[in-house]
Amino acid sequence: MKRKSLFALSAVVVVAAAALVPVLWSGGDNLHNGTAMAATPADQAALIKKGEYLARAGDCIACHTVRGGKQFAGGLPMATPFGTMFTPNITPDDQYGIGKWTQDDFYRAMHTGRSKDGSLLYPGFPFTSYTKVTRADSDAIYAYLRSVTPVNVASRPHELKFPFNQRNMLIGWRTLFFREGEYKADPTKSVEWNRGAYLIEGLGHCGMCHTSINAMGGPVNSAAFAGGLIPLQNWYAPSLTSNKEAGLGDWETKDIADLLKTGVSNRGAVFGPMAEVVHNSLQYMSDEDINAMATYLKTIPQKSEAPEPLQLETSEKFGGELLKQGQKIYADNCAKCHAENGLGMPPSFPPLANNQSIQMPSAVNPIRMVLNGGYPPSTEANPHPYGMPPFAQALSNTEVAAVVTYIRMSWGNHGTAVSPQQVSDLRSAPLD
Repeated sequence: MKRKSLFALSAVVVVAAAALVPVLWSGGDNLHNGTAMAATPADQAALIKKGEYLARAGDCIACHTVRGGKQFAGGLPMATPFGTMFTPNITPDDQYGIGKWTQDDFYRAMHTGRSKDGSLLYPGFPFTSYTKVTRADSDAIYAYLRSVTPVNVASRPHELKFPFNQRNMLIGWRTLFFREGEYKADPTKSVEWNRGAYLIEGLGHCGMCHTSINAMGGPVNSAAFAGGLIPLQNWYAPSLTSNKEAGLGDWETKDIADLLKTGVSNRGAVFGPMAEVVHNSLQYMSDEDINAMATYLKTIPQKSEAPEPLQLETSEKFGGELLKQGQKIYADNCAKCHAENGLGMPPSFPPLANNQSIQMPSAVNPIRMVLNGGYPPSTEANPHPYGMPPFAQALSNTEVAAVVTYIRMSWGNHGTAVSPQQVSDLRSAPLD
């Protein structure tokens, strides 16, 4: 759902991240040197505090801060199919940041995908989602960013291949894939449901990962939220529209909320890019917002599934051999934590039996977990999560394929056998 969630489209985040809580604003006339000013110092302090929450919830820091670098100073490289892009400085520095931006400039970037000078922003900055953000939320984030320490560091130029370095080409892209407009509440739904829809569809920009993209770097809108392989990260963001993957329709709301807030629940745990989202962002959201998101996620209707990622099929005979070999590997390496019957010991050790993420058409995620291991996010409610050790050095490509095949086809799971070639491809894939 965020962070390098953010990599799911073809370009870079170019300005601030999402807003998550409506904020009362005193009006657009109270400006001082381009800075949003509330009616009183107390009002301004409250606005900044709200904006900090929104910026944290929108995970601004994940894209606009290099590890070990100055907060919000940008410079994070983002590899895309079209070249490498670098996130900008969004501190209130007058020379290199947004120090000379007004709140109108900031809202225009969020709402229309245009920079202060009117130039088109690349869609890695998720303005296709952020256009739904309310003006009040945008103003609150702006007020907060204006309050942080300025950093006098220039934004690094993008390194895009021709013709993708021609911004004018974005006019055609926007015609095909961008529809401007703030979120409109559905009057037939509850306030909580609408809040969840606002967070998921707009502010959370979850569709950037959970929707497949086409060759133009645009979302496959006919299969929105139906899952997709995140380019160059080699993680699969599962479908939110199907209970066969992560539709969550048969989950208890509490389990969904636990997963979003802590990274673990009785139904499973998050790893990879989603673990970073929980660690950097979702754990800081209010219980009310988390429950609203869970309420909405339970109701996302079935839709056409996304194009299936490449799945190298094995013959029935070879699949049977892998299944038999995988049973022994599982007993030797996995059963201690996940149990012989695959039920695990949740939430510390998630169940593998009847686990949707194990059975999806794409086997990318379970293969990567066996190869590289990982941890759920460390959160306030779960500060010392149990991790999964890597087996890349201990198991061959065939052995990894065997144990993943066994997990996907045992205890009533309905997955298919995986190919050692697919394991080989993922073994050499970058981890970030």
